[in-house]
Amino acid sequence: MLSKKVIENVLYAALSKGGDFAEVFVEDRFNTNIKLVGGYVENSISGRDFGVGIRVFDGLNSVYGYTNDSREDNLIKLAKDIAVALNSTKGDIALNLIESNAPNLHPIKIIPNNMDKAKKVELLKLGYNSAKNYDPLITQVTTNYFDEEQNVLIANSEGLLVEDKRVRTRFYVQSVASKDGEMQVGFYAPGASKGFEFYDEIDVKEVGKEASRIAKTMVLADYCPSGVMPVVIHNEFGGVLFHEACGHSLEATSVAKGLSVFANKLGEQIASPLVTAIDDGTLPNEWGSLNIDDEGTPTQKNVLIENGILKSYLIDKLNARRMNMESTGSGRRESYKFAPTSRMTNTFIVNGDSTFEEIISNTEKGLFAKKLGGGSVNPATGDFNFAVMEGYLIENGKITKPVRGASLIGTGAEVLEKIDMVGNNQTFGQGVCGSLSGMVPTNVGQPTIRIKALTVGGRKGDN
Repeated sequence: MLSKKVIENVLYAALSKGGDFAEVFVEDRFNTNIKLVGGYVENSISGRDFGVGIRVFDGLNSVYGYTNDSREDNLIKLAKDIAVALNSTKGDIALNLIESNAPNLHPIKIIPNNMDKAKKVELLKLGYNSAKNYDPLITQVTTNYFDEEQNVLIANSEGLLVEDKRVRTRFYVQSVASKDGEMQVGFYAPGASKGFEFYDEIDVKEVGKEASRIAKTMVLADYCPSGVMPVVIHNEFGGVLFHEACGHSLEATSVAKGLSVFANKLGEQIASPLVTAIDDGTLPNEWGSLNIDDEGTPTQKNVLIENGILKSYLIDKLNARRMNMESTGSGRRESYKFAPTSRMTNTFIVNGDSTFEEIISNTEKGLFAKKLGGGSVNPATGDFNFAVMEGYLIENGKITKPVRGASLIGTGAEVLEKIDMVGNNQTFGQGVCGSLSGMVPTNVGQPTIRIKALTVGGRKGDN
């Protein structure tokens, strides 16, 4: 992408006015996004995006710039402009870039970019027809196909020079069910760090049926009662609650500045002893996995909480300086247009000892949140509010009727402490997470868990 000599010259220019660390991030990305609405292709976008980001540290200060003009003279000019912005004192510079290859933990069999677009549209039509024909109540279906190949080169003044290829594929179906003027939405969107071979492993017709099943179930449901009650949160997309309400508060982006409810609590009991939580970017071919992070550090298995004890945070290079700790391979960014910061990869609560059936049968009365939708959280306080996309009442230890309009309200710390049953059926759900460094693919996961008391918002009055 860029020659070693050009990179060296850019790094020298970036440190020409001082600074104690410089980094070059080169990205060459190919992606395809096809959207089918009403059975017809609404848009089909295939493109290439190439650019270079340059970052310089001086102590705890950082300046970042980027460009899509990769001519050497332009890159050197940008690097010098960044150097001037730091207003530092020039020191001795000695570079010795050592080329290395990141071990590939995520083998790809079929590069999606090599596949004919007609095959991709055919998949969309199969998913659409399956979803639309599921039931007469389904009035609208949207299907999306997505793939990308991201090639990166990362070099820095510490001698790092490494390249990596990331390939991801995802299939998305959204169904709308309508009845008596009411509409409910269901969606399902599996994805992986895999190539086109992903479609040998999933059935897009089943993806379409699942999206429509959710929409139909919810449009026929009664409104959820409100009140404080036990809440059983299912696996797969239930993991978004831990991701948002707790995971963001464990990222150094907020911890290093003291803006997290979990700042300065390493070694303390912050959760139920039943809870062990991990972020692991090394899991083979998972949606949130990477060989190296966007700072060139190998990803790793980070045990965040072990038996309720806070063990570690997710840390990038700059915040590692602020916290006097090591990077955990958690520096991520959407593209070359963003400076990296600490982010999650595949974040999940580890399996416990209870079965799904035991958790339900031991819950006399409460809410079963099978799938969670969107929500909001304040990392400084952990306060959250999440919509339940698919929910059911639990009565006399059994799952009974579906309910809609439910929301979960509380704090991350409260949830962690009140988990009193953890299942043995951990799975992942795929999502895209937004933060300071843009949108990045992340896996959320957990087994079925029970929170013994949580505020449930609903439209039917107290339960």
